[in-house]
Amino acid sequence: MAKTVAVVALPGAQLLDVSGPLDVFAQANIEAGKTFYALKVIACQRGPVHSSSGVRLLPDEIAGEGNERIDTLLVAGAPNAGKIALSPHILKWLRTTAKRSRRYGSICTGAFVLASTGLLDGHHVTTHWAAAEDLARAYPKIQIDEDALYVRDRKLRTAAGVTAGLDLALVLVEEDLGRDIAKRVAGQLVMYFKRPGGQLQFSRKGETRPIGHSVLQEVQRWVAATPDLDHSIASLAKRAGLSPRHFARLFHAEVGITPAAWVEASRVTTARTLLENGHDTPKLVASKCGFANADTLRRAFKKHVGVTPAEYRKQHTLQLQ
Repeated sequence: MAKTVAVVALPGAQLLDVSGPLDVFAQANIEAGKTFYALKVIACQRGPVHSSSGVRLLPDEIAGEGNERIDTLLVAGAPNAGKIALSPHILKWLRTTAKRSRRYGSICTGAFVLASTGLLDGHHVTTHWAAAEDLARAYPKIQIDEDALYVRDRKLRTAAGVTAGLDLALVLVEEDLGRDIAKRVAGQLVMYFKRPGGQLQFSRKGETRPIGHSVLQEVQRWVAATPDLDHSIASLAKRAGLSPRHFARLFHAEVGITPAAWVEASRVTTARTLLENGHDTPKLVASKCGFANADTLRRAFKKHVGVTPAEYRKQHTLQLQ
């Protein structure tokens, strides 16, 4: 019998969170030469689901009204998923169905809905990088990996933002049908079989912006404008007209990190821009950004962005023919 994969489409669902994984499973059926997966979209209420893009989805059934056993249950995300209050009836159905399924999970901000049921407590998960801090604050019992494209924890599967739902679906196909078929699916859909790096390379969260006291903001703007200069605590304190000890204490209290950590993050932000827009060698990028050498740049870049400068440039530079 075909294994039922059900995607729950929340009100205002991100369309690609729903359609992307379903296309992966549908292509797997073609590559397998049989209907291995039976696919369905489940809504939380009657009527069409209005997606965030305005496209309307006609669900196959309403949560709680179907009798078919679900093999894989996935909750798709929505831009406002963290604010969606589902009825106790729907939440109970999610808990019960997830526990009965072979595996369950979420795509993007669908993690907020699963978290509200308690199903994620004590688990490792991921979600969209921009929503990770909100999820962590709202549900402190969850362990969140902000960089991961997808996370597997026992029968739970979670994916990062939007297109990462395709990555997760491909992993599930590999679990079920093997690497060869999963690779063929990736080839037909023109997607990576294993995408290099994680979410941090797409995140703009690490970009530094002036915050705190006006004197500190002026110093931060100076660092961003002159990343190649000496930005030791002594130098920054002199620029601010403060003693090094007082400057370091004030900076950490108002900005939340040490001056040295902020300077490094700012230099990485500049390096990202240079790698995206130019053709400088890693050595020259390192010099322009104030890093001692290309190896120092590589270590800092990998720590903040999750990939090397060379990998980042390959993925984020527009190739003009």
